[in-house]
Amino acid sequence: MSARPNRPLVGVSWMIVSGLMFVATTATVKYVGDRLPAAQMSFLRYLTGLVFVLPGVLTLLRDPPLRPMLTLYGVRGVAHAFGVMFWFYAMTQITIAEVTAMNYMTPIYVTLGAALFFGERLALRRIAAIAAAFVGALIILRPGFRELSTGHLSMIFAALMLGASYLIAKRLTDEASPATIVAAMSIAVTSVLAPMAIAVWVPPTWAEVGWLFLVAVFATSGHYAMTMSFANAPVAAVHALAYPLGGHFKVPHGLSNAMVLPYV
Repeated sequence: MSARPNRPLVGVSWMIVSGLMFVATTATVKYVGDRLPAAQMSFLRYLTGLVFVLPGVLTLLRDPPLRPMLTLYGVRGVAHAFGVMFWFYAMTQITIAEVTAMNYMTPIYVTLGAALFFGERLALRRIAAIAAAFVGALIILRPGFRELSTGHLSMIFAALMLGASYLIAKRLTDEASPATIVAAMSIAVTSVLAPMAIAVWVPPTWAEVGWLFLVAVFATSGHYAMTMSFANAPVAAVHALAYPLGGHFKVPHGLSNAMVLPYV
C-alpha cells in the first residue's frame, strides 16, 4: 500500500469544487419533482452519467482489478445504490431543511469510521463538531414530539449507506486513480439499480431525461472532485467541509439556503 499524501489545502480545494457541484445537483433534482419513482430517477441519473466515465471504464477493462479490489468496488456499489435511492425518495417526501438536518449525520458516521478503520486522529474540535451536528439534527427533527415519516426513515438509511460508501472510497484511493474509482462506482450502482427501476418503470418525458442527464453531469463532476480530495488529505479533515457550503448559495425555485450536499 502506497503512503497516503497529506496535502490539506489541495484536498480542501477539491472538496469546495465538489460542494459546488452537489449544490447544483440538489437544485436540479428538486426541480425534476416526484413524478418518476425514486429507483428510476436514480437509475437514469447513473445510466446517463456512464458517458462521462468511459476513460475509467477502459482502464478497468485493460487492467481488471484483483479480487480484493473487486469486492470493495462491489460493496461500495451496493451501499451507494441504496443510499442514492433512499435519498431520492426522501427528497420527494420531506422538506429540504429536514433532508439537510438528517444528512448532517453522514459526516458523523464518516469521521467516526475514519478514526475506527483508518486510524485517523479524532481531535477535540472534530469531536465538538460531531456533537454539534448531532444536537442540531435532533433540534430540527424533534423526535418524540412528532411522528417521523417514511421520508425521515429513508434519510436515516441514506446517511448510513452513503457514509459507508465514502469510507470505502477513501480506502480505494490508496490503490486506484479517482477516474477508475468513479467509473467502477457508476457501473456498480447502475447495475444494482437497473432491476429496481424496471420493476417500477414509468415512461419518462424527454425533458425529465434531459434534467436527469444534467444531474449526472453535476454529480459525476462532484464525485470526481470528492475522490481527488480524499486522495490528497485525511477524510475527516475534508469531508465535513462540504456540508456548510450549502448555507452560502442561493438556488432557484424557492429552495432553502440550508442546502444538503448529497453525494449521489
